[in-house]
Amino acid sequence: MAEEPAAAANAATVFLSYARADEVFARRLALVLQNAGYTVWWDALIEGGAAFSRSIADALESADVVLVLWSKTSVDSDWVKDEAAQGRERHRLIPLSIDGTLPPLGFRQYQVIEIAHWHGRRTSPQFAAIERAIASAIGQVATVAGPSRAAVSRRGLLVGGSAAAIAVVGGASWFAWDRGLLGGRTALSIAVLPFRNLSGDRAQDYFADGLTEEVRTALTRIAALQVLAGTSSEKVQGDDSPKAIAAELDVGFLLTGSVQRAEKTVRIAIDLADGRTGFSRWSQSVDRKLTDIFAVQSEIARMVAQAMSVQVATSEPAPGGTSNVQAYEHYLQGRAQFNLAKDEETDRAALANFEMAIAEDPKFALAHAARSRSLSVIAGEHATAEEIKLLYSEAIAAARRAVELAPNLAEGHLALAYAIFAGKLDIRGAWPSYQQAYRLGYGNADIALLYALYCSRAGRPAEAKSAVERAVLLDPLNPRAWRAQGSVAYAARRYSDALAPLRRALQLNPKITFAHSLAGNSLLGLGRTADALKEFEAEPEAQFRLTGIAIAQDRRGDRAAAEKAFADLQSQVGDAAVYQQAEVLAQWGRADESLGKLGRAREVGDSGLTYAATDVMLDPLRRDPRFQRFLNEMSLG
Repeated sequence: MAEEPAAAANAATVFLSYARADEVFARRLALVLQNAGYTVWWDALIEGGAAFSRSIADALESADVVLVLWSKTSVDSDWVKDEAAQGRERHRLIPLSIDGTLPPLGFRQYQVIEIAHWHGRRTSPQFAAIERAIASAIGQVATVAGPSRAAVSRRGLLVGGSAAAIAVVGGASWFAWDRGLLGGRTALSIAVLPFRNLSGDRAQDYFADGLTEEVRTALTRIAALQVLAGTSSEKVQGDDSPKAIAAELDVGFLLTGSVQRAEKTVRIAIDLADGRTGFSRWSQSVDRKLTDIFAVQSEIARMVAQAMSVQVATSEPAPGGTSNVQAYEHYLQGRAQFNLAKDEETDRAALANFEMAIAEDPKFALAHAARSRSLSVIAGEHATAEEIKLLYSEAIAAARRAVELAPNLAEGHLALAYAIFAGKLDIRGAWPSYQQAYRLGYGNADIALLYALYCSRAGRPAEAKSAVERAVLLDPLNPRAWRAQGSVAYAARRYSDALAPLRRALQLNPKITFAHSLAGNSLLGLGRTADALKEFEAEPEAQFRLTGIAIAQDRRGDRAAAEKAFADLQSQVGDAAVYQQAEVLAQWGRADESLGKLGRAREVGDSGLTYAATDVMLDPLRRDPRFQRFLNEMSLG
């Protein structure tokens, strides 16, 4: 019997084209299309490191229709315009406007479906219009019906046997995991708990911890999985039941393991528990030579994914590794010291270990990237004025070497972006590297967090908001992620939105710095000066505390208290807070002096200048041509 027209229409393959800033909207539309029975292709499921352009081209060629989300952002995207042109040439283009923006010239001959006020309901007139357009494009008559079978293909289930293809099987809907965006977390979420060290030697803890993080990183490369970040995964009590831990972390699965070393071999035992029942779904023990350790991490990730009914159709190894045991040992020791973030001694010890790793294996890209991050931290937190520029130059060189050795290594691009951003104070110059890091490390919460903060300071509020929401989702027990969300909202002048995440950051870590200060700044923006002053007085970091008090007391009309706080800022912190001094003077209406302080900040390389393009406290200078010239000269504007 012939297939009904509605069924044929709903069997269509839909290519979804959008700008990264519109990802929240695209994700919602993809879910509704998928639940209506369409096969949806989009780049969120293409694994970092895949042949990205080839995968996109394959999907465009095989798609029945090309849905393009036009917005004020996407009309300037060369990627979106190229994809729309392909759909136009194949006469399969369906343009949608998500904010009332018209398509760019060359695409206006197609009738645009306006969905700016669509709230995500499948029964809405807007979605019915989309279904009619899809049916028309493939020569069918649409019949809008109730929910049908969910298709299991996505954009990422790429035709032609692409090495980057990732398939979600078993009928599970990947799109539903995003609680912050779509209201429900899928079973395809996992927390990797710290592996136990069974060697009997506590000095070997770093090895078990390092292997835990490497397995977690390998899993993040599988885009169909939501992998909880280490900060959140490691906060739970290990003696609780698997079911209780999974409920606390709100994940579908738990991966636990143990590590036992014997000279040049290692035994890794792993267990995957179903979070709903608490029972083991799968377990495995592998014995390998230490020279195979990076291959083992990818192997474990593939076995875990398959046990979770996620088929990974790529055997591409994780980039940037080494087969040199001594190099790997030094790298893990260095990373353990770097992660302590304790003091200058441990930071310099981490740098020494990364340099020894490179001496053992000069082609160890991860070690070069880690060395770059260490150099940047030492330059920003411990260096003398004479050392700063040299250290940042070395950091840039180390990161460039990492990228040269492993072009698909997200950590390499992130290290390069940060060194250019913080070292050269070059916002525009850091943009390509931040983009690459975020694309390649999309499942990594730390990369999402740093990318969000960069976008916030670079005047890209929509992208910052999307990225920081992802960071919070992947690392919900990390106070830094919540503080970043508050910072992003504050920089976008969404003062009320900033307060709740900042309160959450302080709940998770009452001693975290800069959160009280950001809350105070937000309250100033809301006109609540007395409340703001209380927040500033609670700030543990002197330079932020005194800056806020000087501004708040001035607004209250207490000049004596304001002047005292400013004098303390100068005497107690000095040139280390020259940027904050510029903020105070700008708020006091003393533009000439504020600009002078900004010039001094430039001389000493104060990284506070990376905030200047969007800093609320410098708003009184925005219309001063001297300030605009200053921003342009530093590539900050």
